[in-house]
Amino acid sequence: MLRIPPIVHIWKFHAERLERVIMYKALSPGAINVKCPTLKDAIAAAARAVAGADRPILYVGGGALNAHATDELRSLAESARLPVVTTLMAKSAFPESHELHVGWPGMHGPKWSNWALNKADVIVAVGARFDDRVTGKLSAFAPGATIVHLDIDAAEISKIRHADIPVVGPLKSVLIELARVVAGELVEGKTEPWLLQIAAWEEQFPLRYGEDNSVLKPQRVLESLQELTAGRDDMVWTTGVGQHQMWAMQYIQCDRPRTFVTSGGLGTMGYGIPAAVGAKAARPDATVVCIDGDGCFQMTAQELATSVLEDLPIVVVIVNNGYLGMVRQWQDMFFAERFSQVNLTQTLPDYAALARAYGALGFTVENEEELDTALREALASGRTCVVDARVDPREHCFPMIPAGAAATDVLEYSAEETVTA
Repeated sequence: MLRIPPIVHIWKFHAERLERVIMYKALSPGAINVKCPTLKDAIAAAARAVAGADRPILYVGGGALNAHATDELRSLAESARLPVVTTLMAKSAFPESHELHVGWPGMHGPKWSNWALNKADVIVAVGARFDDRVTGKLSAFAPGATIVHLDIDAAEISKIRHADIPVVGPLKSVLIELARVVAGELVEGKTEPWLLQIAAWEEQFPLRYGEDNSVLKPQRVLESLQELTAGRDDMVWTTGVGQHQMWAMQYIQCDRPRTFVTSGGLGTMGYGIPAAVGAKAARPDATVVCIDGDGCFQMTAQELATSVLEDLPIVVVIVNNGYLGMVRQWQDMFFAERFSQVNLTQTLPDYAALARAYGALGFTVENEEELDTALREALASGRTCVVDARVDPREHCFPMIPAGAAATDVLEYSAEETVTA
């Protein structure tokens, strides 16, 4: 017999805007703030918290994209001068060239981003879920912060981190109302010292990697892609899952919503190529680039046939280190270099030859000069292309927060000879 759970909430809509939420049963301890029985009350409480904060921050998750609330998010950030961090799943939800964008929190986010989030006194979570890749050790996450949690799903409120001010409703309308109410309570210039502090951290702790002219560095592959496509408004990026995905997060700049398509959470290796083909089908005018790893590429390389036969050209750039790179990194750093089942080799298969077998263009590059030439030709070709960039297999993805560590305990690349982004 199907058992119907008790009513959790009733929604009353007026002119496409949620006016009131009546809660009958909390889904988790602390999910309901009895002082905010209506959505209007909750938004007012959130506005007071934001306006009264010295170190507020917007912690934006993928829900902002799902809700088509990116314009409203930007309006709130700009009107209140609030710094913004975007999770991996929210990359592109806020323009990354914007002065208020302060990076990406989490296990491979920059130190300045993690410090900004963890040292804030008010965190406004916008469609984010406080997953462990962002929080690190939960008991040590942002211990002094008041949490304002905006989400359409009451089940997400206080599921992981207790929400001091829960706001349950559609993000688009909630952000509009929150910006309106905050505007009436702001003290002009209050967040400027906080923004300057975050900027100082960014200058002090930039992204870094080792300099070695004898081998192509994976970070340089991403930097080259960014340099060659900077300023273009037709780019859509997809990724597989692993080190290359994290480097793409760090080095590819996305200023328009829904231009970065990736698999987060329980990430799916092999996602990049099918996602790129789908993106090209949805946006035939776009230049779609899949940033892939050699392990991920081998899982769905057969979809190059779909790309060629259906005339849906994509560019696949393989960050080929000859390993399951993220697994190798963990085995190197945390398991005393006991490498197991991670060596793929950089030459078998020959990815450029495989691409040509599918009717695509194939390029193999081993240095920066070859890389630049191949990327320019691939991006200009209008055909499905595979660029096999053979990179340093020893390179780790930094910064990194070890599993179980606090999010402020960030490991950085520390060698003397470094390149800074």
